[in-house]
Amino acid sequence: MSQKSRTLSPLDRDAVYSEIEAQLPALNQFAKRLAGTDADDLVQETVVKALQSSGRYQSGTALKSWLFTIMKNTFCTSYNKRKREVVGFEDSFINKMSIDPPQEWAVLGTELETALNNLGHGSRQSLMLVAWGVSYDETARICDCEIGTVKSRVSRARRILGERFDIAVTS
Repeated sequence: MSQKSRTLSPLDRDAVYSEIEAQLPALNQFAKRLAGTDADDLVQETVVKALQSSGRYQSGTALKSWLFTIMKNTFCTSYNKRKREVVGFEDSFINKMSIDPPQEWAVLGTELETALNNLGHGSRQSLMLVAWGVSYDETARICDCEIGTVKSRVSRARRILGERFDIAVTS
């Protein structure tokens, strides 16, 4: 059974409005429990929605329950919206958003390229292959050497670069 909006006669409308007005103290009390300091806004929004939907209200049903349901749904909708809204940024988030100036990155990139070029060919090749995700076994095959040699080259290259850029290297 669909509920179509029906036009209330002026007498019916006045009766519903009077009944809603009579429920205001109970609405205020319920709103204070739900919304605390925002209770007045919640009551106002509930009353506006109830008046807009008064054509759906069927006389003889529990108006108080109908109003409380509107209030609860209004509160839940508002609460869910507020949960998704970002009001401000946490300090740690702001720190993550900031990046170093591009000049510093360019200088660091140039320094890294120079440091890599100063490594021996075997060490540079082994380090780059492993850094790109190639396994030690595959790297040993590509470099035509033993896996132990690859591990030594990579370890040495990491240590040299770590010292150059003052980074602690862990094995």
